[in-house]
Amino acid sequence: MTATIRRIGVLTGGGDAQGMNAAIRSVVKAAVLGHDWNVVGIENGLDGLIPQPPHTRRLQLDDVRGVLPRGGTILGSISNGAFTPMLKGEQRNPDLYEAVACNVRDLEIDALIVIGGDGTQWIASHLAEFGVRAIGVPKTIDNDLYGCEYTFGFDTALNVATRAIDALHTTAESHHRVMILEVMGREAGWIALHAGIGGGADVILIPEISFCLDAVAAKVRDRDAEGATFSIVVAAEGAQSTENGRQPFYQPTNGRLGGVGDYVATGVEERTGKECRVVRLGHLQRGGGPTPFDRILATRYGAAAVRFLAQGHTGEVVVLQGSKITTIPMTDCAQRLRTVAPDDELICTARSLGIAFGDEACPATAAA
Repeated sequence: MTATIRRIGVLTGGGDAQGMNAAIRSVVKAAVLGHDWNVVGIENGLDGLIPQPPHTRRLQLDDVRGVLPRGGTILGSISNGAFTPMLKGEQRNPDLYEAVACNVRDLEIDALIVIGGDGTQWIASHLAEFGVRAIGVPKTIDNDLYGCEYTFGFDTALNVATRAIDALHTTAESHHRVMILEVMGREAGWIALHAGIGGGADVILIPEISFCLDAVAAKVRDRDAEGATFSIVVAAEGAQSTENGRQPFYQPTNGRLGGVGDYVATGVEERTGKECRVVRLGHLQRGGGPTPFDRILATRYGAAAVRFLAQGHTGEVVVLQGSKITTIPMTDCAQRLRTVAPDDELICTARSLGIAFGDEACPATAAA
């Protein structure tokens, strides 16, 4: 028999993604209008349920009016909170989970809707051991949640990156330069791949395919020989070079991921003599309002989470597979990533159009 639900909690965890507010709005409206449930908003992710008293506020219909087109999250989010050490392999701390479970009980919350990526879903997957029911909503601009075809935030980030490539074309062509656009993508290259194809890039560098500087430079020289005196390179921030031991690049000033664009610019300039310039989009990809696609997808996910909760589901994540929203166990996608397969259809399409991935035979290797 399905346990009665009278009050639910909703929270947003991890990095922000356009569509979070649309998902919150959808949860509130579906819960209130469809089931007459009360909704408690938990501030700053699961960390908001650790202190006493917890950081919460009631969410009513008036509280979510006008938030559909807004970026960010009205509930706040924490990327590196109290649970982060466990995400990095340290022993799980049951005291944190017990604190969350205790506050959930004290707040008389019957179930949680957890909006977040693989890390947030991993944390939420363990809450069942402490008596907390939860349904996950997938969120990440990287589109890398395992078992899910599309996460909201990705389409908006892709639009930002593609428009940047469009803009870089004109200045690159005017000055006969190589323009390198560094986009987000720590372990999955979906943004770089889609934006590179959609924006007409000449080289796409992604974490899943290690690149060689000689191969990138060879592509630039080939374009020069064909009369195209400029080139566009799109690089995911987690892209790895064979010359660098297939390791990601980190910024020396702060130790954060990034710097592959500068590495490629220096290497290509040395090999071709062409002027190279680097643009790092950074958090511009996360900012601003969501596209219509992301608004609709987030709305579908929020409503589906409420619907599946009402049907008695728990410990699951709502996902898009094909054109249908279904659920998969949280444990299936917790700390697992959906990465680009080397033989993905999009990779094959790009190669057939002459786009290089930096893994082509290097001149030095071919000569040997």
